[in-house]
Amino acid sequence: MQMLLDMLAGLIAMLAAAALSQFGVDLHAPRHAEREIQRVQDCKEAPASTIAVAAPSDC
Repeated sequence: MQMLLDMLAGLIAMLAAAALSQFGVDLHAPRHAEREIQRVQDCKEAPASTIAVAAPSDC
């Protein structure tokens, strides 16, 4: 009896998902993409002998 109820519940869930997909509803929304890492250029005006300990200032 329990297996029959589980089968009916699965069938109803599958039919509901099929019906909702016809209208463009997606129950599994896509995850947001991770942030893109962008490299920046080093300042060419700074002398090569200095070592920056903190975050470099803008060029």
